[in-house]
Amino acid sequence: MHIVYILISATHPNRYYIGYTTNLKDRLIQHNTKDSGYSKRYAPWQVVTYITFNDSHNALKFEKYLKAGSGQAFLKKHLLPENSAK
Repeated sequence: MHIVYILISATHPNRYYIGYTTNLKDRLIQHNTKDSGYSKRYAPWQVVTYITFNDSHNALKFEKYLKAGSGQAFLKKHLLPENSAK
């Protein structure tokens, strides 16, 4: 299974992270425990939304879309809680 996920910082609710993985449980642990730049600064993270795909190609295309201009608008309107990422 290929997963595109969206995390929200528990301590900074206006910060979110979009990523791709095949193991969401392990990836969330990594975000919350590893020294990895952006995600370490705003840990702990919580999963807000995740979407599963049958193949990596479509998952990676969707992740790229969410990180782009029109995808950001879609993300903020439909996938994030109303009080975050304003």
